[in-house]
Amino acid sequence: MSQGFGNESPRAPTQTAHSKPVRYLVLIESGGVMLARLFLDTREQVAEIDGATEEATQMMAGLLPSRDAEGAEWDAALRGHSAAERRSAAVYALDV
Repeated sequence: MSQGFGNESPRAPTQTAHSKPVRYLVLIESGGVMLARLFLDTREQVAEIDGATEEATQMMAGLLPSRDAEGAEWDAALRGHSAAERRSAAVYALDV
């Protein structure tokens, strides 16, 4: 039987590095499914979610999309998508 009393003392907080903020949300169709792909300012993908979710809708609320997913800066980031998918994609610049 334990001789301890009360609750365990809280541990000291650990310091962790903050992740970079997401800068772009690209809403793109892929195989009949709308995807919301999240990118850093370097165009490095950090997440991909269903584009029809409430979270994706909230991120896009009040923002106007651009149609520049065909630009050279997106070539590496969107290399798995066809030219037609990239042409119809909506690129949202998120507030940082």
